[in-house]
Amino acid sequence: MTPRLELVGICKRFAGVVANDGVSLAVAPGEIHAVLGENGAGKSTLMKIIYGVLPADAGEIRFDGRPVAIRTPHEARALGIAMVFQHFSLFDTLTVAENVWLALDDGAPLADVVGRIRATSASYGLEVDPLQPVHALSVGERQRVEIVRALLARPRLLILDEPTSVLAPAAVEKLFEFLRRLAAEGCAILYISHKLDEVRALAHRCTVLRAGRVVATVEPANESNASLSRLMIGAEPPQVARTAPHTGAVALEVRALTLASADRFEVALEGIELAVRAGEIVGIAGVAGNGQRELASVLSGEDRRAPAGSITLFGADIARASPRRRRWLGLRFVPQERLGRGAVPALSLDENTLLTRDEPLGLAGWIRRDALRRLTARVLSRFDVKAAGPQAPARSLSGGNLQKFVVGREIDAAPKVLVLEQPTWGVDVGASARIRNELLRLRDEGCALLVFSEDLEELFEICDRLHVMARGRLSPPLATAAATVERVGAWMSGLWPDAAGAREASDVAA
Repeated sequence: MTPRLELVGICKRFAGVVANDGVSLAVAPGEIHAVLGENGAGKSTLMKIIYGVLPADAGEIRFDGRPVAIRTPHEARALGIAMVFQHFSLFDTLTVAENVWLALDDGAPLADVVGRIRATSASYGLEVDPLQPVHALSVGERQRVEIVRALLARPRLLILDEPTSVLAPAAVEKLFEFLRRLAAEGCAILYISHKLDEVRALAHRCTVLRAGRVVATVEPANESNASLSRLMIGAEPPQVARTAPHTGAVALEVRALTLASADRFEVALEGIELAVRAGEIVGIAGVAGNGQRELASVLSGEDRRAPAGSITLFGADIARASPRRRRWLGLRFVPQERLGRGAVPALSLDENTLLTRDEPLGLAGWIRRDALRRLTARVLSRFDVKAAGPQAPARSLSGGNLQKFVVGREIDAAPKVLVLEQPTWGVDVGASARIRNELLRLRDEGCALLVFSEDLEELFEICDRLHVMARGRLSPPLATAAATVERVGAWMSGLWPDAAGAREASDVAA
């Protein structure tokens, strides 16, 4: 069968970096072909070349057997290529429908696009409100918009770059059902993921990249997670070593927090009760758009509308305190949007370090450049961030490497309380294990950690207790040892115990 897409000897170089070094692969109609590799292996660069975002320096692209020059995304879409980006390509000030409408080339009226979005998103369990502005969406909801936008283009080749990184398990399974159906109809699918279980369950074939080169093409159903990991990183990933916690006093506490939504697209918080002790990791699970973003904004100080006394840090009222004041008291925060909120794209890594770290500042606020460079270099080395150096702009890093930098910057500050949203989003299997081990090390040193994540596997692996968030309400705590996917899934619908059952769950958690 003539391949739908064939790459022959694709090369791409940036300043001091070879991103793709003679990459060749072929994807047949109806095939789901995964591309694996650690952060910085060249996967996203290769996909951007196929979609016309970046030009190749050398090599050839063939589509349906014919050599093609894809110079722009418009030319890619004309061929029938659609792409879901890892870093979202959405206009924050526009609505969901307007973003989708701009990407469609069929001339359909905006009102028709609204209806198509509703039908498609509901059909595949990727519900989004087409009239909602993008700036009001969580990362998980933005991911759904990207996927729905690609599906509406009726692609002949669909490229998905980390599409499930912030989707709930039920949404992932529905997406997989759709992708299998789409492949059965003849669509070719290129699928990038760091989740090895997903690749083994979904893909027909898998090409593995390491340092920009193809090291193997295998059938993932015949491989194990360990063998795929060895192909990716040359070794098996480090094990996450979790021991029993030794908890201390309450570090961060939220009491009877009720907060109206700032606009009609936000979720109101209702009666939030939460306590995180020194020496423990507490997880917050839930489907995106149920109030996690609003609660995280209140805890970080981005939203300072909380009633006085409703949030305390080591007994001190911080409900109206600024983010800077909270950092000074020992609370640090890793936001879910790494590019934009966690780091400023145009600034260097040095300059991004200064956003939350003041150790390199001298008298009267003078920046001690040598100290700043050493601090940034330490973070890059400690968390194995692949970058051209402390002066590299944040936007030059791959998604996973930027995530490692943002998380590492806050862990390296030795926080007393650390709040994280999606800490391992887009991070390869080896780096993910290192980050989780660092979080457990912080816990064992007495730090209190609160982790918002839509990855249940991650929460089960590192958390001591769990809460579930649904429609702006927080469930009672649940000991991780007593948690199951089925139980947490039921709680995601708000079906947790009544007051008596809540006390019982709290006793189990204690």
